[in-house]
Amino acid sequence: MTVLAATPGNHPLTSVCGDQYLSLLVLKFYYCAFTLDSLVSSLIAAVITVAIGLLVAARVRSGVPGKLQMVLEFFLGYVRGLVRESVAENAGFILPLAATLGMYIAIANWIDFFPLGFSPLIEPANSDLNQTLAMAVLVFLLVQAYSVRVLGLRGYLRRFTKPFELNWVVRAAFIPLNVIEEIVKPVTLSLRLFGNLFAGLLMVYLLTLLPFFVAWFPVAAWKFFDVFFVGTIQAFIFMLLTIIYFGMAREGLEEELHARAADRHPDDAATAAITQ
Repeated sequence: MTVLAATPGNHPLTSVCGDQYLSLLVLKFYYCAFTLDSLVSSLIAAVITVAIGLLVAARVRSGVPGKLQMVLEFFLGYVRGLVRESVAENAGFILPLAATLGMYIAIANWIDFFPLGFSPLIEPANSDLNQTLAMAVLVFLLVQAYSVRVLGLRGYLRRFTKPFELNWVVRAAFIPLNVIEEIVKPVTLSLRLFGNLFAGLLMVYLLTLLPFFVAWFPVAAWKFFDVFFVGTIQAFIFMLLTIIYFGMAREGLEEELHARAADRHPDDAATAAITQ
């Protein structure tokens, strides 16, 4: 029974300019090589995601929508509601990012239901940490840029001094913790998705070590549960955390706006404070 071509976790590197890497203590960052199997698998998932979007866009009509259009409209409406509740009414630019990530990750996970052992170039895309970390770093950078745009540089730096209700002496002690909390966000975001997909892949590998007449049913049952339930849940969590991180990037916005108003109109701010 050929379900997996090799032991899970093996992603051979294709060198571009030699075996050069940067040691990051817990892992090695190869900046002159790439994992071809992950690129091929992610490309397949990306093509399917784009094809579904183009197919629905080509068949959009104002009357009774088709089933696929109805599902996509419901999904986009739900994500739009999450963005408005968690971030802001005018943060509509987050919708295409979060929705695309959710769809892409779900489709990449669902593809894993089919036997992938017929080619060494096709492996479950999100079982490679390079894939999940790349998406998490992208989200992290966009969140930081959004925070600077909304809060300004001063407000952005002020975020790392929370909790804001304490005095500055106490808040200074929280700066290292707040910085660490922000830095580990892409790490936890990537490891959560990678760990769940890798664990499911490892479980399938262990089941395939059994004789075929014994293994076929538990393999099919586990893959159905792992791919369509766990895979969908993980795609939703990644999408939801992306939205939540954008919402957290606005922390201190009201205080920052009040401080800006006080700088521009100190007399009005003082008067307002007295009347309150």
